[in-house]
Amino acid sequence: MILPMSGGYGWVPVEHPNTLMWVPCDSGDPLPRGAVHVGMDKSGDRLYAGRAFHEGDLLPAKINPSHSTAYVCWGGMEHAMSHFEVLCNASVAWQSIHGNAIPPNAIVIGSTVDGEKLYMGRALHDGTLTPGKIQPSHNSLYIPYNGEEVAVDEYEIMVFRPPMTIN
Repeated sequence: MILPMSGGYGWVPVEHPNTLMWVPCDSGDPLPRGAVHVGMDKSGDRLYAGRAFHEGDLLPAKINPSHSTAYVCWGGMEHAMSHFEVLCNASVAWQSIHGNAIPPNAIVIGSTVDGEKLYMGRALHDGTLTPGKIQPSHNSLYIPYNGEEVAVDEYEIMVFRPPMTIN
């Protein structure tokens, strides 16, 4: 079950004690404090977790602060988004998966207009660690890269980090 949060597109997964904080941004805005680092581009710039609406879908996005924008992939292409949200102050980890074997602690980032849940994944591609969208019905990760939507078969999914225990 997912409950709406006040403001933005925010969601709170009820089955997890963690909450997700999404900070609205526009192109050119400074990256908010606590943005979640999820990858690296070829020039060594950090990439951050985000999401944005495109064609009615709420899509996982890669945010590159040096480009002052977020990127989503949809319909075979990479799309630059001027309005997006940044995931902040979340305790996340990464888990290797294949196909549509979504672990129960995976973080739902968005959904399609048909209601299919979308997740953030990441993969090594062309010398980068690039985040993108996992659409379980497609058995693949799609990354926005060099103007295209690139399908990747081996990837990781963003999950809630288990709480640390002190002995």
